[in-house]
Amino acid sequence: MGETRLQWCKEQADEVKEIMVENYNKAVEREGKLGELELRSDDLLSKSKNFTKSAAKVSQQTRWENIKMKVAIGGVVTLLALVIIAVIIWYSVRDDRGGQTQVTPSVTPGN
Repeated sequence: MGETRLQWCKEQADEVKEIMVENYNKAVEREGKLGELELRSDDLLSKSKNFTKSAAKVSQQTRWENIKMKVAIGGVVTLLALVIIAVIIWYSVRDDRGGQTQVTPSVTPGN
C-alpha cells in the first residue's frame, strides 16, 4: 500500500511538473509577444508624433497660402477700384474744362 501511495504521489508530481513546464513555456512565448507588441507600439508612437508634426506644418502652410491669396485678391480689388476712381476723376476733370463734345443729331434723308 505504501508503494501505491508513493507511485500516486510521483504521478501527481509529474503532472504538476508538466503543467508547470507548459505554463513556463507559455509565459516565455507571451513575453516574446509582449516584447514585439512593445516595439510595435513604440514605432506607432514615433509615427504618430511625426504625423502630428507634419499635420501642423501642413496646416500652417495652408494658412499662409490662404492669407497670401486674400492679400492678392485685396490688392487686385484695390487696384481695380483705383483705376475706376481715376477714370471717373479724369472724365470729371475733362468735363469741367469744357472738353465736352456736343452730339449733333444726324438727319437721315427721307424723314
